[in-house]
Amino acid sequence: MGTFFKQIYRYSHPRAFRHNENLWPYVKITRSSTGEIVRLAYKKKSVPLVPLSALKNAYSGEVLLTATGPSVKNISFEVFPEMPALGVNGAYFLNNQVSFTLYLIVDMGFIDRRSDIIAEIIKNESLIFFTTVHGIARIIDCFSLEAIKCRLVAIEDIACKVYQPKIEDSELHTKNANRDSIVFSENQIGFNKDIRSGIFDAGTVAYWAFQLLSFLGFKLIYLVGLDMNNFHQPRFYENEREKLPSFLSEKLDSIIRPSFRHASQVMKSENIRVVNLSLASAIEDEIFEKVNYNDIF
Repeated sequence: MGTFFKQIYRYSHPRAFRHNENLWPYVKITRSSTGEIVRLAYKKKSVPLVPLSALKNAYSGEVLLTATGPSVKNISFEVFPEMPALGVNGAYFLNNQVSFTLYLIVDMGFIDRRSDIIAEIIKNESLIFFTTVHGIARIIDCFSLEAIKCRLVAIEDIACKVYQPKIEDSELHTKNANRDSIVFSENQIGFNKDIRSGIFDAGTVAYWAFQLLSFLGFKLIYLVGLDMNNFHQPRFYENEREKLPSFLSEKLDSIIRPSFRHASQVMKSENIRVVNLSLASAIEDEIFEKVNYNDIF
């Protein structure tokens, strides 16, 4: 039946709407005046959402952003003070050491392939889970709506918003140049300080996380696991047998490093300090200052 509806959608909608083909006709949404998705129904069932507007500047102070590079294995988290923590992808393996209050996953391949981790995330009632509508639909299909105990927040790639035409990379600057919340670099990399209108992608979930944490109001971001090297090695929670492919090495110099540099400049202008606790990270100190966590905590 899904293939049948997909074919109808393809014949009845221009190619620019193709990214919606797996949602129609199962997904119904309502947007607020700010552009965010505030109501969602999937397969005729209402899906409870936390509106992004309720979270704007809801936090302050410091936060721990936990990525998944191999260097995480070398960190003793018991010396860290208590603070909010945002995890991405497989970082939830640290749940016994880090009290995650926020979580972010936008990689649909990760949701499909690591259902064991997703199952643990969604049953955490104290967690706010940020993902796309595609991600929510996948999780409901795999586990059921009733199995989701965490609080869901729908976020979007600014170029591929639900039921809106895709914006090509060459048009992103033109389409968003007049938005006060969006800052473009000289080479037209975008950073959105108000993610209710969408988030700019830069080939890594960390770039989504920087825009999200800026929106939430944090002023000091500690990074762990942002190694951006040794891509042949398993992530800290993987072994060789279960290692998922990584394409970050192909994007590091062309997309990721310039985007991180832009994010650093934007966040500095917003008085947000970013401290990289991965001393072996390939991201230079001039972008995010590197500090040994033992010297801080």
